Order: sequence, then structure tokens, then C-alpha cells
Amino acid sequence: MSGLHLLSEILNSLLYILPAYVANASACIFGGGKPLDLNKCWPDGRRLLGDGVTIKGSFFGILLGTLTGFIEGLFFNAPLLYLKLGFTLSLGAILGDAIGSFIKRRLNIERGKPAPLLDQLDFAIGALILGSLIKSIAIHQVFIILLITIFIHLFANILAYSLKIKDVWW
Repeated sequence: MSGLHLLSEILNSLLYILPAYVANASACIFGGGKPLDLNKCWPDGRRLLGDGVTIKGSFFGILLGTLTGFIEGLFFNAPLLYLKLGFTLSLGAILGDAIGSFIKRRLNIERGKPAPLLDQLDFAIGALILGSLIKSIAIHQVFIILLITIFIHLFANILAYSLKIKDVWW
């Protein structure tokens, strides 16, 4: 694979997953307020999701991610397809993050404590699963997305920590 071809594959992969990235970041930025689980507990006595996954954050994450998909669709002359793709990628990102939160609660990992790979990939995996229902993606692009997501997530968290948006660097 030539360097130019690899760069093209990376850019195409990033364009595909961009609505999920926007949804994930927007949920964090615009979050707060009522938790999505409405403070409900699982039979183990621990919260379903915790305070970090909120109704407001989920709403704005899905809305802004969907809008991102629509805008991409304008550039690719397929606004309806990309509106649907943006919505499913965004919904998948929010659901993936919520599932990650659920798993962390079951493993008794406190909010804000690290869960390597789960913290970085839960939203991307959820997005890829739902997004593939609208527009398929090659397996090598899935691997590109997952690998790049680890580094982008780490960089974004370090930046947010430096800007005092987050309390921890991970």
C-alpha cells in the first residue's frame, strides 16, 4: 500500500466516523443535569450508568453528530444518506458510551477512574455497529478507526485536562 493510498484510507475512515466523534465530544461538553439512568440501580445495588451519562449530553451529542453527518452529505451530494448515517453513528456513539459506563459500574470502577481501551473505544464500537446498518465500511477501515480513536481520545483528554475542562487526563 502506497503512502498516498494509506493517507486516503485514513481520511476516508475519519470522514466516516466524524459524526460519532462529534457526538461523543458534544455529550461531554454539553452534558450535565439529569442522568440518563434517572438514578436507577441494577440489582447489584450500583447505579445503571452514573452521573456522567446525561439526558442533555445525549440529546446534544446525537443532535450535533447528526448535523455533522448532514453537512458531510452536502459535500458528497447525498444529504439524506449522510443524515441517516450521522444519526446512526451518533446514536451508536452515545449508546456505546452508555454501555461502557454500565460495564464500568458492574466492574465497580468509579466514575472518572480509567478503564483502558473501554474508555477509548466504547463509543466508536457502538457507532461502527449502528453505522454499518446504513453504510458499510471495509474491515481495514474499522481497524484504522479503532487505532486512530485510541490516540485521538488520549490527545483530546489531555487537551481537555490542560484547559481544565476535565479533572483527569485520561
